[in-house]
Amino acid sequence: MKLECGINLGGYLSQCKHEMEHYQTFIVEKDVKQIAEWGFDHVRLPVDYEVLEDEAGNVLESGYNLVKQVIDWGKKYELNVVLDLHKAYGYDFNDAGDTEKNNLFSDEALQNRFLKLWQQIAERFGSYDNIAFELLNEVVEKENAKAWNELIRKAVKVIRKITTEAPIIYGGIQWNSVKTLKLLEVPADKNTIFTFHFYEPLLFTHQKAYWVETMDKDKTILYPEEMDYYRTQSEVLGYQGEVVIKAHSKTMGKEFIREMIQEAVTAAAKAGVGLYCGEFGVIDQAPENDTLRWFADVREVFAENQIGCALWTYKGMDFGLVDPHYDLIRDKLINLWIKR
Repeated sequence: MKLECGINLGGYLSQCKHEMEHYQTFIVEKDVKQIAEWGFDHVRLPVDYEVLEDEAGNVLESGYNLVKQVIDWGKKYELNVVLDLHKAYGYDFNDAGDTEKNNLFSDEALQNRFLKLWQQIAERFGSYDNIAFELLNEVVEKENAKAWNELIRKAVKVIRKITTEAPIIYGGIQWNSVKTLKLLEVPADKNTIFTFHFYEPLLFTHQKAYWVETMDKDKTILYPEEMDYYRTQSEVLGYQGEVVIKAHSKTMGKEFIREMIQEAVTAAAKAGVGLYCGEFGVIDQAPENDTLRWFADVREVFAENQIGCALWTYKGMDFGLVDPHYDLIRDKLINLWIKR
């Protein structure tokens, strides 16, 4: 299955108002057609559990029909689809550290519900030849590393009873950090792909982000800039700035990016599985030309290591490729990423 260069459909069936009016208007067939015409080979489709089941766990046929519609559009326009369970009942990366809201890993009943949902997804879509299954978007907490491995084993077993053809994708803890893939067990099933997300340096890619509490909302960050500057400025980000502060690289740019992804490359090689970056991108608050330079550097390093990837994101979500912020560089960015 080709997962070389794709784009996320964030905000469509996840992180959104779960209302039919939104579903029917946010992404339509012409959007998928446009993605294919640009030359992308897949879409990553984040889906919250609310689309597929109600609060009691009852199946919502309307939601499965929406997912099927995207898969069918994918077939029509020769696009593969990564079905990403972005939010499960009992676990949402946005509530990281909240043990009352995020109790999936401590509640056997919730884990059984998680497995039942994946059984239903596999039964519905496992026969498609353009589908891959991503078990859960981002597990955050360090203390859940062991429990996540255990749940992965169970979920893979459930899916493989139904289909052996669909690749199964999953990542490590701490927001799919490149540094935590080494904590994953070596999978017995080799039709497995390890995934990570890449937004480093966060100081640049998330500058002025309203949801990063300690981020200076008035400061413009350029790329690449001096490494010492990035180290000093990243201190306010706490844990999320540590990877820059502790990096061995002397320069910000390709050297730093290579260092950041090397642990992911090594972990996937040791496990004998593929490697995929499910999300990477730059906020629409960053300077356009600096954004283009960042994408060019990431493109080169990913290509060196044959890493497939999906840009975050097609529309909205403060990262939308089709939104006005990207007007000046959109064509250059697409031409940079798509092999002509």
